Order: sequence, then structure tokens, then C-alpha cells
Amino acid sequence: MATTVSCLELPKGGFSFDNCARNARLEERGLTRPKFRKTGTTIVGLVFEDGVILGADTRATEDTIVADKNCSKIHYIAPNIYCCGAGTAADTEKTTEMISSNLQLHRYRTGRPNRVATANRMLKQYLYRYQGYVSAALVLGGVDCNGPHLYSIHPHGSTDKLPYVTMGSGSLAAMATFEAGYKANMKKADAMQLVRDAVAAGIFNDLGSGSNVDLCIIGKDMKVEYLRPFDVANKKGVRQGNYSYKPGTTAVLSKSIKQIKYDIVSESVQEDMDTS
Repeated sequence: MATTVSCLELPKGGFSFDNCARNARLEERGLTRPKFRKTGTTIVGLVFEDGVILGADTRATEDTIVADKNCSKIHYIAPNIYCCGAGTAADTEKTTEMISSNLQLHRYRTGRPNRVATANRMLKQYLYRYQGYVSAALVLGGVDCNGPHLYSIHPHGSTDKLPYVTMGSGSLAAMATFEAGYKANMKKADAMQLVRDAVAAGIFNDLGSGSNVDLCIIGKDMKVEYLRPFDVANKKGVRQGNYSYKPGTTAVLSKSIKQIKYDIVSESVQEDMDTS
């Protein structure tokens, strides 16, 4: 009795360009590739001596359009845990709402407050499942029985636990502010000012970030202060002059009127309208 052994072809290393010719043919037929849509946000977090402070700007963008000047980017997860979201607004909102619901069921089951590590594990496992197609970059902060915790969660599911984190398009400017002014075991007032300055650095150096600065302070006693807004970074200026001009202010250099030739094919007049 003869037996046959079928071996799977081993995957080859390197990049694959098998679909380049197919994509070129599709473009020749008029099919355009999806364009990258830029989103803008500055979200930060910092651990101080008595808890965690989260900060975010309030500008929501649609590519080059400012869609909302005062949106909320700090989301509720649990009574002792909050989360800042960057990326696609719908993805961040629905992801945090789902995890918040699951943690509520976890509290009913266990009868005790959630741990921040539990929320971090649930978020990272959910995002890793979709391999980055759920565009949610998160800064998770909270206080539990083990003290204050701060995590950065990337859209692909990787996480970092750090004393201060920044994410979003304005994260580079915010991180520079943190690196220059952060100290271990900072006082609450100094930490709040540093978080404000970090978010403001993102607002003034990134076109996708703007408007106000929101803060969320979670203390060791698990009391939450949600300051919205904590600071108005971009105050609307006062119009200096009168920009309404009377007709005739601008000179007309040339005027041209063209007659359009047309033929009347048929003409009818309806005297009574039927309203029945």
C-alpha cells in the first residue's frame, strides 16, 4: 500500500509584491486607492505623588476640516479608571464603552473595584484581535489597591507602563515638555500645570490639535476630578475692523453679456390645479 506525503510550501521571507501588477491594472480601469485620512489629537498622562492625571485637547478633525472644537476625549472606564482616546473618534468611543460595560459586569461578579491591569489586558486583547484596523490609541490611567498606574495602548495591541506618556499627532511636542519638567513624586498643583503645558505644546505645534485643555485627576482615595475645561488655550480674538463692504466698492474692470439662442418647442398653461 503506497502512501503519499503532502508538504506545505514554507513561507518565504521578505516583502511580497504579488499584487502590484493587479493594483496597476485596477487603477488603469479607473479604480482609485483609498486615501490616508489624517487624524489629530494630543493626549497625555502623568503619575504624581497622590494619583494619576490625564490630559487631552478638544479638537476633532476630519482630514483638513475642524469638525468639533469642544469634543470630549477623556472617557469613563470605571469609577477609578479613565482613558484618553486618539485616532478615529468612533473607534475610541465604542471601544471604551464596550470595555467599561465588561468591567461593570466584572465588578458585579467579584464585588470589588476593578484593577487597572484588568482594563489594560481587556483593551490590548481586543485591539490585537483586529490587528490595528480599530484605530484607537489610548492612554489608560487609574488607581487601585496596588496604587496609581498609567499605560499607553497602541492600536495593534502593544502596551507600555510608564510614569508619563503621550500619544496622538501632537505627542512629540508634549513629550518634550514632559522630559524637560517631569520629576518623581510631584505635587498635585505642579503636576496639573505640567500636564496643561504638555497638552498646550501639542495644541500650538500640531494643526490637528487645538481648542481647550481637559484634565482628569484620579487620587489615591479613588476620588475623580474631571475639569472640563481646565484651560482655554486658544481664545477667540475680537474682530478689529468692519469687513462688510457696500456694493460698488470694488471696481468692475470689464463686463460681458452673451445672448443665448433658443427655440420654443412647445408651450402650455395650466389654468386649474387639481388638489383632489
